[in-house]
Amino acid sequence: RKLPAVETLGSASVICSDKTGTLTQNQMTLVKAFAADNSILEDITDQNSDPIKKLLQYATLCSDGAIDFEDGQIRHIGDPTETSIVLAAYKNGMPKNELMRLYPRLAELPFDSDRKLMSTVNNIDGKNIVIVKGAFDVLIDKCIHGDIEAGRRYTDELSRQALRVLAVAYKEIDKMPSEPTSDELENGLTFMGLVGMIDPPRPEAREAVAVCRQAGIKPVMITGDHVVTASAIARELGILEEGDQALTGTDLAGMPDEQLDKQVGQTSVYARVSPEDKIRIVRAWQRQGAVVSMTGDGVNDAPALKAADIGCAMGITGTDVAKGASDMILTDDNFATIVDAVREGRGIYDNIKKAVGFLLGTNIGEVLTVFTAMLIWQTSPLLAVHLLWINLVTDSLPAIALGIEPVEKDVMQRHPKPKEESIFAHGYGLRIILLGVMFAILTLIGFLIAWKSTGDIAAGRTMAFIVLAVSQIVHSFNMRSDHSLFKIGVFSNKYLNGAAFGSLALMALVIFIPPITTAFGLVKLSNEMYLIALALALVPILVLEMAKATGIVRHQYQ
Repeated sequence: RKLPAVETLGSASVICSDKTGTLTQNQMTLVKAFAADNSILEDITDQNSDPIKKLLQYATLCSDGAIDFEDGQIRHIGDPTETSIVLAAYKNGMPKNELMRLYPRLAELPFDSDRKLMSTVNNIDGKNIVIVKGAFDVLIDKCIHGDIEAGRRYTDELSRQALRVLAVAYKEIDKMPSEPTSDELENGLTFMGLVGMIDPPRPEAREAVAVCRQAGIKPVMITGDHVVTASAIARELGILEEGDQALTGTDLAGMPDEQLDKQVGQTSVYARVSPEDKIRIVRAWQRQGAVVSMTGDGVNDAPALKAADIGCAMGITGTDVAKGASDMILTDDNFATIVDAVREGRGIYDNIKKAVGFLLGTNIGEVLTVFTAMLIWQTSPLLAVHLLWINLVTDSLPAIALGIEPVEKDVMQRHPKPKEESIFAHGYGLRIILLGVMFAILTLIGFLIAWKSTGDIAAGRTMAFIVLAVSQIVHSFNMRSDHSLFKIGVFSNKYLNGAAFGSLALMALVIFIPPITTAFGLVKLSNEMYLIALALALVPILVLEMAKATGIVRHQYQ
């Protein structure tokens, strides 16, 4: 959405990503359920026991998700967490539409990220039954009956298996309140049981995390899931490594910013966090000098997306508000796509540097050539038309081609550049100046050779024009990479090949077609002079290849 964000993303040093749908497939499947009244833990099948069926029935009644069938395929409508519950109930002979007909919903309190609960009131067998489902650690504080200790034990056990765990509770009320509130419905509950579902990690996510690590980027998982579940998935993906820690929203609530600043570098997982926590995490990293990318999809995520250096909204599940606050939109909601975007961003930044370095180096060479000659001989080796031609033809076409140089293969093996670093850092500015000096020396050598050997200043200017123009075309290949040209392939950029060929063809017209040669103030040279000019023009290749081989020129962030 904002073009500069692509270049900024190339500098990202921290990627804070949501788990569900971004690192995982967002294809929930209910695999286990625990009924507290009977202490039954079962795998989900199409023939579960009656206590488990009742648990699935209540959980389905307290869900807004639905499933549909099209051409024999199951279509999930709504939140995948809820549709996995609805599908499990369907397999046990309890279609949601039939349940809703038998036990109509009288009222509801929708899920929100602050409460982490959803509640409905249903008429079940003539009684007003409040059903509440949500995070176990939140819901259990509102329960006064049921085997709470068993629930806590099984929540930890299922979470360690990387399952997302939801708790279900209920109570009976005598009459319906006129305006139901959380305080009225979500207390004095009886703990009913747990449902555990798995959301498999995306196959490409592990590799993308490994690429992040290699590129010096810290991947951070932020999720509303239980900390044990989040940690299990993070370990599987390689996000949570030895020595890293996981924090919860409760931990953050009691932690001042100064302490968070100290711990943020060692924290790879944030669980049960609120949108406000996301902003604190972003700002803590920014205070450490990091360039932070943050993903989000909800309305409440908009402030965090805005606060991050690069806000990435989800294209599939994201709200319009989140997309409006973002710098870029992930059309596939995939973490690997963020990593690919970082790669492209680094490539774009590299190409900007190459084009700028090429143009500045060549122009410095032109200025030094004229300035030095005027000081020493009080005459210019280049006419105004020569300089204009070089800038329009032999500079501009290769510079454009360098701007679309393919991304280098090792671009994700370098560390991100510091946030405030200049484009001329690490001696790049000095390198540009030295290249300009080299062009000036070569051009003046060619000017002197032709002028002194023929006694004709026009011949000297012709030689200087050829050396400067052709050496710059040759040098454009040097600028493609800090690796040897022979390693990356001399002619592997087809656009630069075309630009160089076009520039040389236009130069040939000016040098060898008599009417055009005369119009440019040039003269015909001997074959020996043309060979000397070509030899001088190839010197930049030799100099830069030697500098690369000896390590004088090398990648700046390795």
